[in-house]
Amino acid sequence: MKNGRAPPKDEAQPEYEEETDELSCEDLKCEDLKNLPKYDKAIIKGFMRGFGKAMILWLINRERMHGYEVMTKLNEFFPSENQKKVPGPSMVYPVLHGLERRGLIKGTWESQGKRKVKYYEITEEGAGTIMRIKLIFKCHIMPHCEEFWNDMFLKNKE
Repeated sequence: MKNGRAPPKDEAQPEYEEETDELSCEDLKCEDLKNLPKYDKAIIKGFMRGFGKAMILWLINRERMHGYEVMTKLNEFFPSENQKKVPGPSMVYPVLHGLERRGLIKGTWESQGKRKVKYYEITEEGAGTIMRIKLIFKCHIMPHCEEFWNDMFLKNKE
């Protein structure tokens, strides 16, 4: 809420009931995502943008990989019936280049048959960033946000 005002409403969008406890992943179809209110889309997009950077850094921290491998791993996290809206090159490569510019990962070109492939690996600075993110979540965020985290991400796993 900016300046004490509520976010703008999309008149074309129906009001959502508070009975979200009854929803399951099966209830939400890919075509429903196209019809979300603009403000919902903005919140989700902003969250995924920041979360995506951390996730890419985390993936590369776990193992050295090239850009296509990063996309493949991300697509395992975000399966979609509609393969048009998955993390693709236009999302992944700018993040990889930004992480590389900031010194968090290092890319090296290697020959793979007749073509060259750029492999990314974590740097000491990148490993430090991952460690600090883990520490912040463990010591500061999780004690205060455990209910949020469980409700948003873990509730349906039971």
